[in-house]
This record gives sequence, C-alpha cells and structure tokens, in this order.
Amino acid sequence: MEGERKYITVEQLKLHKQPGDLWISIKGKVYNVSDWAKDHPGGEAVLFNMAGQDVTDGFIAYHPASAWQYLGKFFTGYYLTDFQISEVSKDYRKLASEFNQLGLFENKGHGALYSVISLVVMLSLVVYGVLKSESVLVHLGCGLLLGVLWVQAAYMGHDSGHYQVMSSRTYNKMAQFVAGNCLTGISIAWWKWTHNAHHIACNSLDYDPDLQHMPVFAVSTKFFHSITSVFYGRELTFDPVARFLVSHQHFTYYPIMIVGRVNLFIQTFLLLFSKRSIPDRGLNILGILVFWTWFPLLVSCLPNWSERVMFVLASFAVTALQHIQFTLNHFTGDTYLGPPTGNDWFEKQTAGTVDISCSSWMDWFYGGLQFQLEHHLFPRLPRSQLRKISPTVKDLCKKHNLPYKSLSFWDANVTTIRLLRSAARKAWDMDLPIPKNLAWEAVNTHG
Repeated sequence: MEGERKYITVEQLKLHKQPGDLWISIKGKVYNVSDWAKDHPGGEAVLFNMAGQDVTDGFIAYHPASAWQYLGKFFTGYYLTDFQISEVSKDYRKLASEFNQLGLFENKGHGALYSVISLVVMLSLVVYGVLKSESVLVHLGCGLLLGVLWVQAAYMGHDSGHYQVMSSRTYNKMAQFVAGNCLTGISIAWWKWTHNAHHIACNSLDYDPDLQHMPVFAVSTKFFHSITSVFYGRELTFDPVARFLVSHQHFTYYPIMIVGRVNLFIQTFLLLFSKRSIPDRGLNILGILVFWTWFPLLVSCLPNWSERVMFVLASFAVTALQHIQFTLNHFTGDTYLGPPTGNDWFEKQTAGTVDISCSSWMDWFYGGLQFQLEHHLFPRLPRSQLRKISPTVKDLCKKHNLPYKSLSFWDANVTTIRLLRSAARKAWDMDLPIPKNLAWEAVNTHG
C-alpha cells in the first residue's frame, strides 16, 4: 500500500555519497550501489561522482532497457519524496523513449561490417606497400594510410565501447581489443576509464579528465590556481614550467596534436602497470604486446632510418586530425568546477559540447562524432542514427532556450585558437602568483 512506503528527502540522499556508502535515485526509487561500484562496467568513478543524487537521465543515457531488471537487488526500500523533475528532463526522457520505440538503438546498419572490411584492406595495403615497394613516395603514402587506419580503428573501438556493434557480447569485446589494443596500441581499459568519466562530468574542470592537460594546455584561467583533479586524485600545479607552456599554447597546439599519440601510449602503460584494479588486465597487456610487435617490425622493414622516421611522423600527423577534432568538440564549450549533477543532465551536455557541421559524405571521416551533442545525449545510439536525430535535438534545445553550437571545421579551429590565445595572454601576466613545483604531471597523471 502507498502508506507503507518509506521515504527520504533529497538532502538525506546527499549524505550517501562516500566510498562504501553510495546511494542513487532512479525514477524515484533509491538504490544502494556501494558493493556494486567495484564491479560496475562503467567504472567506480562514475558512481562516486554521481552518488547522493538522482541519476535517472544518466542511467537512461547509458543503459539499455535490459539493465532495468537488475536494479531490484539494489533497492533500499526507500523512495525519494521531494525531487522535482525539470521540464527539460521530462522532454529528454520522452525523446529517449521515442527513439527506443522506433528501434534506433538497435538499428546499427552495416557500419561495423564496413569498418572491418576497410581496416583489413588498409592494413593489407600498408603491409604490401612497405614490403613490396622501394619507392619513397609509396612508403610515405603507406604511412599516411596507416594513420587513417588508426583513426578508423579508434572509431570502431569507440563504437564497440558504447554499444554492441557485433552479433554477440563476445565478438563485441573482441572488436574492442583488436581495434583498440592490437591495432592502435591504446588500451580499451584506459579508454573506458577516462571516457566514461568524461561523459558523466562533461567539461567539469576538476572531474573531466579530457580537459585536464596541464601543464601543456589550459582552457580556463581557473587552472592558474592549481586546482585538484578529482579524477586523478592530485593537484594540477600551475608552476613556472606550466606558465611558460600555457603562455605559448596557441602556438604549440598543432605540433603537440601531431605527437599527442605518444602521450596516449604512455597513459596506456601507466594504467596497465599501475596498482589500480583493471578489468581484463592480462588481455589488455596481451593486446598491447601484439601492437608493439607488429608495428616496430613493420617500421624496421623500411630501407633506412630517414624513411622510418618519415613513415612514423606521417602516420602520427594523420591521427592529429582526430586529436584536433576531439579538442574542438569541447575546448570552447562552457566549463565549470565541481561534480556533475543529475538534475541538469541535458543542460550540461548542451553547454559543454560543440558540433562540427559537415556534409553527410564526411561522416566516415569524423566517425559520427561531429554530432558531439547528439552523441553525449544518446551515447548508445549507433553513429548511423546521429545525423537523423540532429534536427530533433536542435528543436528541443530551441524549445528550452539552450545552446546548440555547431561550427564548420575551420570556424571551430579558429574559435579554439582564440580561446587558447586568450588564456595564454593571461598566463603571461607575471603579476599572477604561482607556486613552485615540477611539470611531471603532464605524463605522470596516475600518481
């Protein structure tokens, strides 16, 4: 009976947000996920960041309908009594339900098949060109093509990390390891760890790892005050080295993007060989060993060191386009300090993302992620559906007077460089007091 229900208030729910005491609310019911946190497929950080509040919108965004059946075992018996659902959230939930009824989440098209075929073809051409040709131009072309392969493999790894692109969970997991660890040398475990936190805390300066690039980049002057990264559990110190680098960030942006892949390799090794609990650690390490076997061997087959350096730099230069795209999607978005909140899910995503406008024939190049807002709102939606829902999302933003930021690739670059230059000029102000420390945090983010 209704009168026998037990209730707690929003303020009482907020008290349960510490490790070992993690409560969340979904559609008015309160769940204790304290013991589940370590087994959560999306990682502990997600639950730590969202605990003590209603997380209905985030749960809908990240979980298929089949996930609801597992919530019962976590139910505390309490209901949330005074939580007010915003009109934006009501419309968002209605839209997610409509997309589900239309089968958009299940209609994946043939994207995975095309991706697999293209990766096999590109890898075959690269290997054949390196082994069978003596032309420097052919070797240069192979290096460039390898960069394209890495970009497309990353998109496939990204897709399979968000939703099931294969016919079974086993094949999907295999796709993640092959496309991520084996082909690109970047661990899918590292990607999940950082990417899920990024989605949940989109553009939070202290919770979103995708904005924490000190001492190389600072997208906000708030970084000049040495804020603490909750994600990494350490201070992002603004020291003399950081000031120097940030003061020139609008000049170093593109060169760093070219060699940015090196940092991803380092981050992968730091995570896999850290003391953190890593799902499938052994499988991740095996995949990385596969990459660091075939890639050096392939490079060694080139006739001399000048061509080897050319080959590697050419491949890295192509992947820079992907690194640039990812930063364009968020660097100029609105930022904030503090943890993410569950009652403004839609608003936080619209504020922190920037879409890249392009023709439909360029969708393959951007991997669907030019529709960054659409992807953040519906991360389980196959990339083939993002262009279709874009007008609907735009209308919903207009209805609630929320930003829908979409720029051309050129304009997005211009806007990003302007933001970096503005922060650089402020960092150059020598009147700003700074602490003395080292800049090792750029690489040693794991402490």
